[in-house]
Order: sequence, then structure tokens, then C-alpha cells
Amino acid sequence: MSKRVGIEVSIALADVVGMANTDVVAAYPITPQTHIVEHLAELVADGELDAEYIPVESEHSAMSACMGSAAAGARTFTATAGQGLELMHECLYVASAMRLPIVMAVANRALSAPISVWGDHSDVMACRDTGWIQIFTENGQEVVDIALCAFRIAEDNNVLLPTMVHLDGFHLSHVIEPIMMPEQSQVDAFLPPNKYPFFLDPARPQAMGDFAPPAIYTETKWAQEVNLQKSKETILKAWKEFAEIFGREYKPVESYRCDDAKILLLTMGSYSETAMTAIDAMREKAECENVGLLRLRLWRPFPTDELRKAIENADVLIILDRALSFGSAGGPVGMEIKSALYDVSKKPKIVNFVGGLGGRDITVGNFEELIKKGIDIAENGSENEFEIYGVRE
Repeated sequence: MSKRVGIEVSIALADVVGMANTDVVAAYPITPQTHIVEHLAELVADGELDAEYIPVESEHSAMSACMGSAAAGARTFTATAGQGLELMHECLYVASAMRLPIVMAVANRALSAPISVWGDHSDVMACRDTGWIQIFTENGQEVVDIALCAFRIAEDNNVLLPTMVHLDGFHLSHVIEPIMMPEQSQVDAFLPPNKYPFFLDPARPQAMGDFAPPAIYTETKWAQEVNLQKSKETILKAWKEFAEIFGREYKPVESYRCDDAKILLLTMGSYSETAMTAIDAMREKAECENVGLLRLRLWRPFPTDELRKAIENADVLIILDRALSFGSAGGPVGMEIKSALYDVSKKPKIVNFVGGLGGRDITVGNFEELIKKGIDIAENGSENEFEIYGVRE
């Protein structure tokens, strides 16, 4: 049976990566993900994890090494954050196009300048079109669970795509939480050995990532898109089988107190739990008795059908983005959702906020204020396409 322990989320993540019998870890330390790879280095050095640990000179090299190990058929893991994720940016496209099932934890961090080590979602939004499966987490338990699921999903022969597990920097990465850590027997029952079908072998030479002239490039990109969209079937299957073993269920779009809700707030990541408390407070004070919360867990492939189903009875949808899309008509999540709902005949009024940049807290009281302001904008309109929440004039 699983055992509840008080543990730092980064350490718990590293422990479960070890329990997954990872073969290769290639990583470069960067705040706030450093504790993850430091602990993995300790596990390897102490003989608790039989793996190759490659201490590279940069994040670009880390992803390059991961691509080589995954292509050789090794179960491969890395972690990064912020500028580190952007330094490996060009490699991200290669890993997905070459169908390499790498698992990467991203401790989400704001991008410079000015320099910030604190968390928001600007790093992940800069990488949303790289072809990776991307899943968000809200607490330490979900980080552990989704990391295990990520290996199962990425390595499935119907998928073979790299997968990012997103955890908010500091708000999750450095927090000590009570987490149900799995037994090794449970991990082994859920996660089969990696059997990558296209592994590099000197006995049967092959080429990967060759030069592609215009006559075939479009077809290769379309095949990649079809494969990413089809991966949702395997994601749902993996989450269902995870629930059967561990008793915790995950969905692409998850709801909280939405059965009678006409006003919905949508969030991603660790701020969702604070938003839940705000929803409870507003209902208890009878300030807004028909408000609920949607949490977007699956970012890529985007869960269009599930989102449309979740908002079908809502009058107002208030979206909180934690990244700016400079020079545009809203935050990245807001624009994505507006696009997904464009052809829906009955849809709510959409209000898009951007907040929590550079790790700035959004408290329970702030969420209550944000919801009330969103309702007012939905009723009376605004001169702005989107609103920056909490900015000082």
C-alpha cells in the first residue's frame, strides 16, 4: 500500500523517477528545478538508482543527450525551468518530430528581463507549439502521479512523444507536502518496461531526422500533428488505469463546484487550489452562489471537446492567464479558448485576465475580487481586450 510522507515536492518527484527505473538522466541545474536533478544525482551516486547521470554543460546539451539516449531505447528523464527551457528550445522540436519518448519536468519560471527566479507560465507558453505532450499539476501529489503517467504515455508505441510535466516553480517545487508515495510493486504494475521500437542498433544502421525537401516536409509535419492529437486516447487510457491502481483520477479538464455554476473561473497550475478556497468563500457568503472553477490539466493536445462540454451551461467564463502574449488580444490561454469556442453556437461571455506574473501571489481575497470584476466586465463591457490584474499604476 502507498505510504503518506511529508516530503519536498522536488524530492518526491526525483524519488518516483527513480522508482520508474529510469536509465538515463541528463540535466543542467537551474533554479527552481535544481533540487530534482540534485537528488537524482544522489540516488545514482549512492547506488539506489542504476542509471547513467550525465552532467552536461548547458540545457541545450541536456536535451541533446536525452535525444541520443531515448533513440538508443533508454528510459530518459530531464528537468529544467525558465531560461533553461528556452535554451533547449530548438531541440524540443527535434525530440517531438523524431518521436523520442523523453519525460521532462518543468518547474515553471518567469522569463527575463528583468531576471526573476519566481514562477509564472511564460516559459511553457513560449514552448506550446513544439509538439510535446504537456500536462499541468496543482499540488505535490499530482506531480508524483503525473510523472509516472508521463512515462506510461510517452513510451506507449501508439504515442512515442516527449512529455512535459509542469509544476509551478517555488509554489510547488520547494514546498513540503503530505504525499502518498507509491510502493515499488504498484509502480511496476502500472509502468511496463520501455520497449522503444526504433532504437539505434549498429547491427541495423538507420538514419533519423534526415534532410527533407519541400516535396515531403508538409506530410511529415501533418503526420506529427495527427499523432499528437491521437495521443489523447492513450492519455485517457493511462489515467483510467492509474485510477484503478492508485485510486486517484485525472481528466483533461477538471471541475470544482460546477454542477449549478453559471459563472466559471478557469485556471492552470498551483493557483487553482487557492481559487477553490475563494469559490467556497463566495458561495458561503452568498456573494456569488453560482460560481465554479474549471482547471485545465491537459495543455497539449488541447482538450477542445472536453472544454466545450464543460462550459455549455455557463453564462460567463473568466480566464486567468499567467503569461503575457505581447502585442496580442489576450493571454495565450485566453486566446486559445476563444479560438476553441469560436464556432460554438451557445457560449459564455469570455473575460480574460493576466496575473501572477513573476510569482506574484494571488490570494483568496484577490480571486474573489477578480471574479467580481470579471462579472462586471461581462455585464458592462470594457475598453480592453484583456485585463492585467493587480498592476500598480
